[in-house]
Amino acid sequence: MPIFEFRCKSCGSKFEFYLRGSEVPSCPSCGSKDLSKLFSTFSAHVKGGTGAASSGGSSCSGCSGGHCSTCK
Repeated sequence: MPIFEFRCKSCGSKFEFYLRGSEVPSCPSCGSKDLSKLFSTFSAHVKGGTGAASSGGSSCSGCSGGHCSTCK
């Protein structure tokens, strides 16, 4: 089941929704079905530390991926 993020065009509420089949989500705050699907990122925990810092990438302490605005 994919998880999608939506923003309600009526009240501006932002929420996540587990989308099952052809189910149509509605805003949990106001009940509107007038929604915008948002682009969102995901994260995954990798056991063993094979991320950017352990593979010679950035050693930025401001983020976990080495791709934030404070990385060099």
